[in-house]
This record gives sequence, structure tokens and C-alpha cells, in this order.
Amino acid sequence: MDPWNRAIEHIEQQISDGAGYRSAGEVDVAALARITLTSEYHFRRMFSVLAGMPISEYIRRRRMTAAASAVVSGDEPLQDIAVRFGYASADAFSRAFRAVHGVGPADARRSGAVLRSQPPLRFSLSVKGTQQMDYRLQNEDAFTLVGRRRRMPLVHHGPNPALEQFREELGLAVLREISSLSTRSPRGVLAVSTDFAEDRADGSTFEYWLAAATDEAPAAGSGHETVRVPARQWLVLESQGMETEEVQQLWAKAYGEWFPANPYEPLAEPELLATVFDQEGKPDHMELWLAVSATG
Repeated sequence: MDPWNRAIEHIEQQISDGAGYRSAGEVDVAALARITLTSEYHFRRMFSVLAGMPISEYIRRRRMTAAASAVVSGDEPLQDIAVRFGYASADAFSRAFRAVHGVGPADARRSGAVLRSQPPLRFSLSVKGTQQMDYRLQNEDAFTLVGRRRRMPLVHHGPNPALEQFREELGLAVLREISSLSTRSPRGVLAVSTDFAEDRADGSTFEYWLAAATDEAPAAGSGHETVRVPARQWLVLESQGMETEEVQQLWAKAYGEWFPANPYEPLAEPELLATVFDQEGKPDHMELWLAVSATG
């Protein structure tokens, strides 16, 4: 975990340099990715899983934690403090301050004001993984995803009402039509997630598809949309059942356990969730398909 702790130290140094007028105080996420020997895409995903918050949110919290003492002391005008901590105006600084502390800078200067402190993160090795994780790596030629899509909010825990509403509005006939277009693995109607907001924060939006993987585009006038997926190697993880929380944990297992232990990183391709049926045709468990590339 040393590279990740060096990345945290780099963030602290940049915030400190900005506060002391030694630099602009900007934190370059691409530089953090280089420190951890990952791509920027992989760094952002891994940080969100390991830290429980997006990198942008962590940087904001640390910057506002450092700025709080300057605000409370009352020795400087807010405009000067805003500039020191990388904000173009006192208004922009005040909005960021309130988002972190729950009160504005003026209220923070009053006796008894309650503020919030974000301590620097420290990544350490803990003993997990006492249970083995079954996975497979599967090579697939290029294919086309065919189906319907909608922009909707991201929900990390529990049911997502927008997803359920989308499925209901499409109706059984459309879903059967999409299923009939499936000609290759992964089979059936896939839940496809793509085009996420940068930080993947809970409540941010992403593009959600109900689609089939096929070798041929649909006939004109079908009403379906398509997206081409290049030939890739895929990491496939299986859930134990169909429960929502268990299926959602597949992403946490991938980014929190599998990627740190294996020389691969994720690629910015659509993420596929396939339903696997038992011999009686009943849904048995889910498979998460993530496009990956070997590192080094």
C-alpha cells in the first residue's frame, strides 16, 4: 500500500503549498495515478472503493479542513483565504466550505460552531480474503450491444427505483424482443452500465441499458439503439444468489479485493450484468463482466 500512501502525501503537500502561496495548490489526479502505477481511470475507481468516497470529495474535505482554522481565527478576509486555498472568489469558497462543514464561514466564526474535520487517509494492509473468490478471465471478440437505454441516478445500496421503473415501462414484449437478439456470450437480456459521472458518487447519473450481445445490428426501424464493444478480455465474477445487496457487492469485490491482488486494471468499457438460469429456467445468480487489461 506504500504507493497509495505516497499519493496521499502528495495531496497533503499540494494543499499545503497552495495555502502557503508556494504553488497554485491544484491536485493533479493523473499525477496521483502515476504515483500508484495505475491509469487515472483505475485510480479513481480504486480510490472510491478503498476510501468510501470519490477522490474529488476527499480533496475538497481535506482542503476545507485545512482552511477551517484560518476561517475561525478571523485574522484574514474571506477573499484572501479563498485565494490561498485555490478558489477564485469568496462565494465559491463559501459554497465549498458549507458543503463540507454544514455552516458557512461567517457562522463558523461564531462561538460554539460545530465544524467537521477530515483526517488524512492512511492505507494499511488488513487480513481479509480468508474466503477464496471464484472468477474467470474470458476472451471475447468484438460484439454489438442492442437494446434500450436511459440516463438515471446511481444507487450504491439497495434497490434502484428508476431501474425498476424503466424495466416496467419497456414491458415484457420489448424485453423478449431484446432477448431474441442475443447471439453470443454473455447471453440473454443484460443490464449494462456505462458513461458514469467522473466520481461515481451515490446519486450521480449513468447510462443504463437493457440490451443483448449480438454479432449483427438490428433491422432498421426496430427502435433499438446500439453500441459497439471491441474485442477484450473480461473478468467474470459470480454472485451466490439474486439478492440486490449481494449483486451490488460484486463491484466492491472486484475493485476492493480482486484488482489489488491481481496484475490487471479495468478498461473504460460498458459493464455487463448477466442473469444465469438454473436447469429449470429460474434465475439462479448473476455474473458481472468487466473488461480488463494486464498491467506491466
